[in-house]
Amino acid sequence: MDFLVVLLPLLPILSAMFIGVSFMFNGQASDEREKKTAFIARGAITVMSLFALMLLAGDLFGLNSDHYVVGEWLINKNLVVELSFITSGFTVVVAALFAIVLAIVTRFSTIYLHKEPGFVRYLFIFSLFSCGMMLIALSGNIVLTFIGWEMAGLCSYFLIAFAYNRSVAVINATRAFVTNRVGDAGFILGIALTFVYLGTTSWLELNSNAGELSVTLATEIALCFAIAAFAKSAQLPFSSWLARAMEGPTPSSAVFYGSVMIHSGVFLIILLQPLFEQAPLVMMLLVAVGLMTALYSFIVGLTQTDVKSSISFAITGQIGLMFVECGLGWWELASVHLCAHVVVRGYQVLSSPSLVFNGNGNPMLPVSPMVRHMRWLYNSSLQRFWLDPIIDRTLINPTLDLGKDLDYFDTTVVDRIMGLPSSSVRAASSLVQLENKTRAEESPLAIDEFVRSNGVAGKIFEWAANIMGWFEERLVLKGIGIDMVDMGRQLGHAANNFEKMLLKPIYPTLFGIIVLLIAASL
Repeated sequence: MDFLVVLLPLLPILSAMFIGVSFMFNGQASDEREKKTAFIARGAITVMSLFALMLLAGDLFGLNSDHYVVGEWLINKNLVVELSFITSGFTVVVAALFAIVLAIVTRFSTIYLHKEPGFVRYLFIFSLFSCGMMLIALSGNIVLTFIGWEMAGLCSYFLIAFAYNRSVAVINATRAFVTNRVGDAGFILGIALTFVYLGTTSWLELNSNAGELSVTLATEIALCFAIAAFAKSAQLPFSSWLARAMEGPTPSSAVFYGSVMIHSGVFLIILLQPLFEQAPLVMMLLVAVGLMTALYSFIVGLTQTDVKSSISFAITGQIGLMFVECGLGWWELASVHLCAHVVVRGYQVLSSPSLVFNGNGNPMLPVSPMVRHMRWLYNSSLQRFWLDPIIDRTLINPTLDLGKDLDYFDTTVVDRIMGLPSSSVRAASSLVQLENKTRAEESPLAIDEFVRSNGVAGKIFEWAANIMGWFEERLVLKGIGIDMVDMGRQLGHAANNFEKMLLKPIYPTLFGIIVLLIAASL
C-alpha cells in the first residue's frame, strides 16, 4: 500500500491546477462555475482522505514498509535529495487525521462562502494548502518537508488577507507572514547543519544517527528545529501572530489555526524524538517556553471580547502544554493530546459564528477572587502584555535601523568605490523628465497637438502652431534641460567633494581646537 502515499499530495495539487487553469480561460463568476470549482476541490480532497485512510489501514495490518522512495530528486556532489515519503508510524496517523479534517472543512467552505467574492480563489489556495500539509506529514526528507512548510505558510498569508480591500486584513497577514519567516530561518539552518554533520537530508537517517552526535551538535540541530516549531505553533515570543491570523474567513481559520497547520510545530518535535532526546538543554527549553506560553495565553484569554481571539489564545495555551509534554519525555501523551486537540479546536472554530446564538442565556463563569482585584494584571492582559511593541523595539526597529545604516554605507561607500553615480547626480539627471511631466500637467493639450481648429484657415494656423511647438520643445526646452543636467552634475560632484572634506577627522579636530581657543581667550 506504500504507493498510495504519492497520491495524497498529488490530488490536491492537481485540483489547484485545474481550478487555476480554468480561471485563466474563464474568470467570469457564475453559479455554474462555482459548482464546478466546488466539485473539483471537494472531489480531490475527499478522495485524498479515502486514500489516507487506506494507507493507515495498510500500516495497521503490516502491509506498508517504513519508507517509500519515488526517485532521486536532486544530486549535487555529496548532496542527494530523494523524493521519498514515510509510510508508517505516527506520521500516517496524523496524515489521515489531517486529511479527514481537510475534507470536512472543504465541504463546509463551499456552503459557508457560497456566492462570496473570491470563492474560486479560496478553493484554489485551499487545495494548495492541502498539498502542503500532506508534504509536511508524510515527507521522508527535510527538503520536501520544508517545501510543504513554505506552501502552508504562503497559503496562510493569502487567506488571512482574503479580504484584501481591508487594510487590517493585509496588515495582519503581513505581520503573521514575517513572524513565521523567523522560524523558517531556523528550519533552513537546521537543514544545513544536518547535512554538514550527518551528510543526509532524510528524516529516518537523521533519527537513526542521532545517537552518534555529540551533545553539542545535537543541541545545535535540535535548537534550530525548535525555533521553527515555536514560530509555526505560535509559542512565545511568536504568539501574537495567531490572534491576527483570525482575520481570515472562518473555515480557513478553523483548518489553519484551529486544527491542522498550527500543530505542525508539535508534529515536527514528535517526529524528531530521537534527536531531541540527545539534547537535554533543548528539552528544558521546550518545557520553559511551553509553560510560559500556556500561562500567558490563559491570562490574556480571560480578557478577550471576541470569540475567535479567545479561542486563539486557548489554542496556543494547549499547544504550549504539548511542548511541555514533549520536553518532559511524555511523547505518547503529546501525540494523543495533539490528535484530540485537532478535532476539538477545529469544531470550535467552525461553530464560532453561531456561538453567540447557542450560548444565549448561559452565564459566564466568574473569575477567581485571587485574580479579580489585580488591576495591573487586568490592564496587562488587555494589552496582551505589550508583546507586539516589545518585539518591535527589540527586533524589528533595530533591524530597520541596521538596514538603513547598510543602505547608507552602500550608497556612500560601495557605490562610489564601484564608480556608480551618486544620488545627487541621479536626481539631477532626471530634470528633463521632470520638465516634461510638469509641462504635460500644466497644459491640457498634448505636445504634438498644440492647437486644434476647424476650416482651411484654422488648419493653416494649427500647422503653424504645431511647427512652433515642435521647435520650442526640441531646441529650447530640451536644450535648457541638458544644460541644467550638466550644471547639476557639476554641483553634485562639488557637493560630494565638500562632504568628503568635512568628514575627514582633521576638520572636526580643528573646529574643536578653535572653539577651545576662543573659550580660553574669553
